[in-house]
Formats: sequence, C-alpha cells, structure tokens
Amino acid sequence: MMWMKKSLLCIMAVFLVLISGCGEKRTAEVTGSQMVCGSHDYEWINPLRDAYGEIDPLLFDGLMRRDGTGATVPALAESWAYDAATHTYTFHLRAGVTWHDGEPLCPDDVKFTIEAILDPKNRSLQRPYFEDVREITAVDERTVRIRLAAHNEAFLDYMTQPILPAHLLAGKDLTKTGFFRHPIGTGPYRIESWEAGKKIVLVRNEHYYRGAPKIERVIFRVTANDDDEAAGLADGEIDMARLTPKNADAFAGKSGFRYYDMKTTDYRAILYNFKHPYWQRNRDLIPAISCAVDREAIVRDVLFGQGIPAYGPLQRNRYNNPNIEHYDYNPAKARALLEAAGCTMGAHGYYERGGEEVGFVLSVQNDRFGRFEIVTAVAEQLNAVGIHCTVEQPAQVDWDGQMAYLIGWGSPLDADAHTYKVFGTKQVVNEGHYANPRVDAYLTAARQTSDPAERMRLYGLFQEELAKDPPYTFLCYVDSIYVTNTRIHGITEDMLLGHRGSGIFWNVNEWTVD
Repeated sequence: MMWMKKSLLCIMAVFLVLISGCGEKRTAEVTGSQMVCGSHDYEWINPLRDAYGEIDPLLFDGLMRRDGTGATVPALAESWAYDAATHTYTFHLRAGVTWHDGEPLCPDDVKFTIEAILDPKNRSLQRPYFEDVREITAVDERTVRIRLAAHNEAFLDYMTQPILPAHLLAGKDLTKTGFFRHPIGTGPYRIESWEAGKKIVLVRNEHYYRGAPKIERVIFRVTANDDDEAAGLADGEIDMARLTPKNADAFAGKSGFRYYDMKTTDYRAILYNFKHPYWQRNRDLIPAISCAVDREAIVRDVLFGQGIPAYGPLQRNRYNNPNIEHYDYNPAKARALLEAAGCTMGAHGYYERGGEEVGFVLSVQNDRFGRFEIVTAVAEQLNAVGIHCTVEQPAQVDWDGQMAYLIGWGSPLDADAHTYKVFGTKQVVNEGHYANPRVDAYLTAARQTSDPAERMRLYGLFQEELAKDPPYTFLCYVDSIYVTNTRIHGITEDMLLGHRGSGIFWNVNEWTVD
C-alpha cells in the first residue's frame, strides 16, 4: 500500500500547514449565530426516497424520534397506545404544531405520508417498513389510528419516518413535483435559500415544538470531494465536517478543533449481483473470495483504526450472533477452496475454471468517505491470492448489469430495519437480487414477535443462514469522524450513529456557537 502512504503524507503536509494558526479564522459568510457544514451536492431533499439525508432531520419530524440514548420517544405525537388484539396503533398529535408555512399539522398528513410510501410509483425505500399497514383512520383533528395486518415489533421505530404536508402534496405526482427542491416541514429549521451546487441555507423555525434552535442559521456548503471539505474546515470556511480517517487524522489534537470519533452501525461490503451470469456460474466461489480479504489490514491502513472488521450485518445490534463463520483472512484456505472447486492457476497468475478466469469487476459509485481506497485495497488483496479483481467508478450504477458493488448499510433502529428490506427476496433495496427462503422466513418471524428471546433465536438463525449462503463479503464497520471548530457545542459524543452518520443532529436545536 505504498501509494496510500505517499498520498497520505502529501495530504497531511498540506493540512498541517493550513491548520497552524487557522482554527479561528472566519469568513464574511460565517459570522454571528451561524454554523457552516461541509456537504455533498443534492438533487432534492426527499425523505420518501432517501432515509439518510443529513439535511432531512433539520427540516422534518416523525411522530416518534430517537433520543441521545437511542431510545424511541414521542415527537410529533405526544402519546401513543397499542392494541395487540387488533395490531392497532393510536397516535395523539401534539397541539399547536405547524408546518413552516403556518398550516397546522393534522392526521391527514400522517395518512398521506404512509400512503405515499406504499404507492409503488413513488419508489420509496421505506416501503418494506410499512407493508403491514392495512388501514389508516383520522379519528379527529389530533388522533390517527393505524391498523396492521400482523404485529410488527419494529413499527414504532419506523414512525420516526418524516411526515409530509398533505395540504401541499395531495394529488401531486411526487416523482415530478418541485416540492423536494424547496421542502416545507415541521422541523427545527426551514429552507431560506438554495443555490444549486453551492450551498443550502437553513434558518431556524421560531415556532419549533421543542423550542426555537439557538443557532440562527445552518449553512450546508457543497464541496467537490473529501479533500476540499477538509481544506475548507482547516481554513475556517467550514465549521463542521464528516471526514475520512486520513483527512481527520491531521486535525486530531490540533488547537481550534474538536475531533469526534463516533461509533456506527454503518458497514461496507461487496454486494454480488446474482442476476449476472458470472455469479450464476460461480456463486460457490464467494467463500473463497471472503477468505482472501484482510479486513484487519483495511481497518488499520485505510480506516486508521477507526472501525472494526465485519462478518455480518448486526454486529452492533443487541441481536448479533458472533458464533457464525467469519471468513477470517486466510489466503491458504482461499486457494484451497478455489482448487477444491476445480480452479487451476493460469499462465497469467490468476485462477481459471472451465476456460474462464476467476475474477470480477468491483464497482464503487463515488470516492466520498474513503470508498475508493477500500475497494482498491480489496482488489490488491484478491489479486495477490489469484482472483482477478478490477475496480470501476461508473457515473451511474447499473444494478442489473454490474458484477459487484461496494455497498454500505447500517441502521441503529430495530434489527429489522436493515435486514428485512436488504436481504428479503425481491425487496426494494435488495440490489443484489439475493433470494433465500430460509432468510425470508426467519426475518418475517422475527419482526412478528415481541419476545426478545425468540427474536434472538430467529436473528441468530438468520445470520447463520446468511453465512452459509453469503450475499455479501462483509468488510468493515466504519466510524463516523466529525471534526468541528471549537465554536460548536452540543454534539452528543457517545451515541451510536447509523448509515452516513445519521443521528448526529438529533438535538441540533440545542446546539450553540460561540
């Protein structure tokens, strides 16, 4: 990994020059009660399609929310009740909550949002969360009743789903409306302006039900890449950024900055596309591929130790089963598995079987947060064992045509959240087209019981089956590393975050700036 070390030395040298004496520098834009966050670009802000947008929780609320301990607590609903006999939830909405345009929140908004999620033409990634909903009734102006077809133990967690305004969206085509370019929510902030490709400016909601935010404006400044984001933080143009481990390392212990190494449920894995003819012929080689990956080296050299090796999707969940096949790094075993499957070493240093070279193309969509470095390290390791892996970075992902993809998932919600919709046959984000009837049965049964011991047994069986018939090669869990100017106060340091650092803004209305 000499290329990585040389690159790192150059980047660190630049940042160390920028950091010295620059931690307190301000620009004309960032004065007073304002906070500037580094950000990727946005086409829209659409909580139907993107459950992990960093701006969404500042604009929208759900009936429930997650607090700093990870507990699910009332939000837009001030209280709730559950009738187990009829699988019915009754939510009582808070009095006095209004949308950013001044209209009152009402049960029709809840009904509209869930029905929009369930409408296939909206292609909502949250549809599996609500597929058990059978009836939604607005009982009165502050009460909504939701009846399920069967018990769903995760349903209360799923009511953290941001609610949308029916009075602005009813009857609209949600795939074409301009609403998601200027969304209106009930959250702590509202959009003041959006300069495409440059910045999104939010201003505080003075009528927010949890209290008007202490910071007047939050500005999301669009950066081209991770290095630009780190440079913006170093020279004082950005107050807060989620950085790659290599970029964050230059800020550790530096005056003028705070460094937050936040544990997450966010993992990286190689997703195999089982629609591709190659895997229909060579699916049995996946265990060998998994044994050829040195996860410890990836955590050490790519993540700078800020993560852990991965062997499954629930390692930071209460229902994790550690007693499954981990596919630990063992190149000799990888070669033995290949040879036992009829592979022989070819003239070019790669295994072959049936006249076909053993290898595949690994796609990665972007280089944000070190993704490209992870796949490059994986490709080097596989090539060293005799599995020809090449890396491509397509402008758009062809989910049906690609061979393999660096996937990222991980939710701090119920164990159902990133298992049922990810590994269930024909589910909306099962991008690898994985199908296993035993997995389907275990996941369905696990969401339908409230007994923790039974859920532990079922999720244990699910993980055992996933290890026997792997849809992924699990690589690593990545920490979310936030670096902020010392002006920023209020971040909960020890909470468990989700995919893309989701959860960091849970109490943003209480944050302050000096």
